[in-house]
Amino acid sequence: MTVNVAGRLGNLMGEYATVYGLARLNGYQAYILPKMHEQLSKIFKIQLPVLNQEVADHINWTDYTIRNFMSPEYKNIQGEYVKLTGYPCSWNFYDYLRDEIFKEFSFHEWIKEESYAYLAKVRGNKKNVTFVGVHVRRGDYVKIMENKDGVVGDKEYLQKAMDYFRNKYQNPIFVVASNGMDWCKENINNSVGDVHFAGDGIEGSPARDFALLVHCNHTIMTIGTFGFWVGYMTGGETVYLANFSLTDFRPYRRMINAAFYLPEWIGIPANLSHLLKKDNS
Repeated sequence: MTVNVAGRLGNLMGEYATVYGLARLNGYQAYILPKMHEQLSKIFKIQLPVLNQEVADHINWTDYTIRNFMSPEYKNIQGEYVKLTGYPCSWNFYDYLRDEIFKEFSFHEWIKEESYAYLAKVRGNKKNVTFVGVHVRRGDYVKIMENKDGVVGDKEYLQKAMDYFRNKYQNPIFVVASNGMDWCKENINNSVGDVHFAGDGIEGSPARDFALLVHCNHTIMTIGTFGFWVGYMTGGETVYLANFSLTDFRPYRRMINAAFYLPEWIGIPANLSHLLKKDNS
C-alpha cells in the first residue's frame, strides 16, 4: 500500500500517517514514494520504506479514495497493490497508533536543539513560563475564504483564544508564526508584552516554524492541516476556530466535525456577523 503525494507539509504528514495506520489495520506493507520521502525526511526521522518511482510507475495500482471520516470500509480494503488518494486529514485513521506516529515524526536532533535554543532566548530571565504556539494561516486562504463568505482567523478570535491562556496560566508567552506576519503584527494585541513574533516578525520556512511551534506547551490554530499537526504533535491544550464560513464549502467541511478536531480540543467560534450583513445588503 502507498499513498499519493499532494499538498504541502500538513497534507504530506496526513498522507504519511494515513497510509501508516490503514496499512497496519488491513495487513499491508506500507511504502512511500520518493517525493514524499524527500520532503519529510529533511525534518523527521521517518522509517517507512521508499518505493522506487520507476517501479511504482509500472505497478497496476488500485486507487482508493480516502474521505475524511473513518468509514467501516476502510477496515476491509481489498486489492494486491493499493494506492490511497485524496487529501486524508482525519486522526481516526492513525490515532490508535499515536505513539508510533509520534516516533515517525521525531525531529532530527539539530532541529530540536535549534527550537529549544530559540525558546530559551525568548524566555530570557522569566520563570515558570508557559509557551503557547500560535499558527495563523493566511496566504492563499485569505482570498479563498473571502470568496466563500468565511474568515481565516480574525483579530477577535485570536484575542479570545489568547485570553483563554492568559486567564489560565501565570506567565504565558505566545509564539506567533504565520505566512502573513505583517497582518499578525498589526492585528494581534501585544500591549502586555507577552507576544513574540517568530523570526522577529519575518516569515520563516514552514519546517522551522513547525518545529518551533511543536516545542511549545500549548497551541492556538486557525484553519488548515499545518495547524492541526502543530496541535496534535504538541499535546497540551489546543484551541481551534470552531466555525469560519457561512457556506457549506466542501473542501473545508472536514474541518468542522469530529473527524478533524480531537474531542478534547477547545473550539472558539468566529464572529461572522459582518458576513451576514454583507449577504443581506
